[in-house]
Amino acid sequence: MSDRKGSAFAGVGVAIVTPFRDGKLDVATLKQQIEYQISSGTNFLVPVGTTGESPTLSHDEHERVISEVIQLSAGRCKVMAGTGSNCTSEALRLTRWAAKEGADASLQVAPYYNKPTQRGFYEHFKAIAEDVGIQHCVYNIPGRSAKNIEPETIAKLAEIPNITMVKEATGSLDQCSQILNTTNLTVLSGDDSLTLPMMSIGAEGVISVAGNIVPKDMIALVKAALAGDFASAKSLHHKLFPLCRDMLSLATNPIPVKGAMKLLGRDTGELRLPMTELEPNQWDALAKTLKTYGIL
Repeated sequence: MSDRKGSAFAGVGVAIVTPFRDGKLDVATLKQQIEYQISSGTNFLVPVGTTGESPTLSHDEHERVISEVIQLSAGRCKVMAGTGSNCTSEALRLTRWAAKEGADASLQVAPYYNKPTQRGFYEHFKAIAEDVGIQHCVYNIPGRSAKNIEPETIAKLAEIPNITMVKEATGSLDQCSQILNTTNLTVLSGDDSLTLPMMSIGAEGVISVAGNIVPKDMIALVKAALAGDFASAKSLHHKLFPLCRDMLSLATNPIPVKGAMKLLGRDTGELRLPMTELEPNQWDALAKTLKTYGIL
């Protein structure tokens, strides 16, 4: 384990889907999915992120999913609750809830759509960290949020004691390098297929989407890289890469992974508008991808 601030979260976190049945939360299936992840050895669970369809959950549902995941995991693995928002007061409310329920950390996405200045980003995350004493992971995903949190801003945020991690989803190894070079934050990949490249320069794991269906392989890759066994890690990377590429490129996350879980009998596959299920030809392509990987 490194001496970086968030190294207790080194390893694989899985950004879990939120199961629905007939339009409502499907808590029974959520419980099965949590048990599957814990039995697979997943280091921490990340409920109600992008993969968990947080934009289409009501506030009550958002809070309930966080509570259910914390209660169902019962201390057997850590929970990093997705509580970010483009409204600081809303992010504060959700983060206070998560901390009260027993979350180990929060995942704080860059405020989206309203495109704050770099000062606005800093003040937003600072307000949350100073109000809620658990660890916080800043989630930088300009492809969704429309604006990059610049490395200089992240370096300034790293001075706040309980901002301990960055989920790096810019796709830029240079930005990842700069964060590792200028801070003592733990960096986690926000992109399954970039996990090994990022770990080769000092990242310590991933918050994974593909981990919903192949957690053991993701865990094996990250364990190998953390142990310095890059030959094994490279082999696993090249095994996982076609699955991640061909599944996740079919449509916007979490449409393909929910489709995969439906084919594998592990979820209803139900989505909420404006997310819609795969087209017929995409279902065929997804089934082929899963069969090629050897899990269908």
